[in-house]
Amino acid sequence: MVSMAGKRTTTAEQVEQVEQVEQVEGTEEAEKAGGRQAVRSVPRGFGLTANGYGSLSRQFPSTPRGVRLARRTVVRQLGHWGFGPLTDATCAVALVVGELAANAVCHGRLRGRDFHVRVDYEGPVSRFRIEVSDAVLGRTPEDPKLPPEDQESGRGLFLVECLASRWGWEPRNPIGKTVWAEVAAAWPQGARPA
Repeated sequence: MVSMAGKRTTTAEQVEQVEQVEQVEGTEEAEKAGGRQAVRSVPRGFGLTANGYGSLSRQFPSTPRGVRLARRTVVRQLGHWGFGPLTDATCAVALVVGELAANAVCHGRLRGRDFHVRVDYEGPVSRFRIEVSDAVLGRTPEDPKLPPEDQESGRGLFLVECLASRWGWEPRNPIGKTVWAEVAAAWPQGARPA
C-alpha cells in the first residue's frame, strides 16, 4: 500500500485560509509594520458593491456538518456586508439557509454529491435571494403545512414560507433542483451609497 502524505483541509479551514490570505502590500500600513506584510481584519472585496449588491456562492458536503458550515459561512458573509449577527435580516437569512440546506441533505442527497448555496443581496430593492441546489430532481418541495404537534420534523418549509416574501423551486441543469427564497431586508447601517 502506498501512503499519501499531506494534510486534508476541510471546507471550514479553506474559508479561514481565504480570509487570512488577503494581505496589505505597498501601503503605509505595510511600511509602518517595518516592511512586513500586515493581515487585514476584514478581507478586501468581501463588502457590498457601490450599488449595494453582494453575492456568496459555495458548495458544502451533504452532511449535517455541511448544513452547519453553510449557515455559519452565510452569517459571517452577512457580517462582512454590514449586517450584524443578531440583526433580524441575518437571523431570517440564517434560518432560511439552514432549513433549505437541511432539506437538501435529508431529501436531495446523492452519494458523492455536495449541495450548493448561493446568497445574493440586492440593495436597491432591499432583498436577499437564497438558493440551495441539490442533485435529486425526483423529490420536489410540497406545499408547506404544519404537521401534527407530536411530529418532530416537517416544519422547515413552513418556516421558510413565513420568513420569505416568495419562494419556489426550479430544475437545475444538468441534474437536480434549486430551491430558492427571497427575504426582505433593509440596508445595513452605513452601507447605503452616497
